[in-house]
Amino acid sequence: MNHKGTVTLDTDRLVLRRFTMDDAEAMFTNWCADPEVTKYLMWLPHRSIDETRQTLFDIWLSNYDEPDFYQWAIELKAIHEPIGSIGVMQQNDKTKMVHIGYCIGKAWWHQGYTAEALTRLVQFFFVEVGANRIEARHDPRNPNSGKVMQKAGLQYEGTLRESDWNNQGICDAAYYAILADDFFSGETV
Repeated sequence: MNHKGTVTLDTDRLVLRRFTMDDAEAMFTNWCADPEVTKYLMWLPHRSIDETRQTLFDIWLSNYDEPDFYQWAIELKAIHEPIGSIGVMQQNDKTKMVHIGYCIGKAWWHQGYTAEALTRLVQFFFVEVGANRIEARHDPRNPNSGKVMQKAGLQYEGTLRESDWNNQGICDAAYYAILADDFFSGETV
């Protein structure tokens, strides 16, 4: 893959960009402290803005110099602040695969923002990075996450029973993916 790092990407309603320390308050307020947002995620709600700042600094900001590090703030153009995050959770250069994860504040659920961001990343990773496979997974008890994946052109591949964990404990994992051949032939998206 021809890694580009976390470059700024635009959609009609969103700017996908690197996080800055100035985003800490919006992150904490808009999604990081909300137990409903983190219910099916692998990290607990943040208890303080300091925890959000620490996450920003230790996990994201310190890695932005790496060309294969991808973590975007989902900024809503209408309000000029981040409403969620989307990024690569795992990758494999040998198979040219990226595994994408995302979360968004519940005030923006069911409005198509996450699917819009994921669709833009699908295009970015196939066209600009040269990925061959883009995948994502969700807990089947959170079916709306699967709907986001389908809207972005990913196809359901199967469910691995009790193969994952999140804040609900051990869980099934429903996998979705799209291949470069599918994308470029126009079979999806």
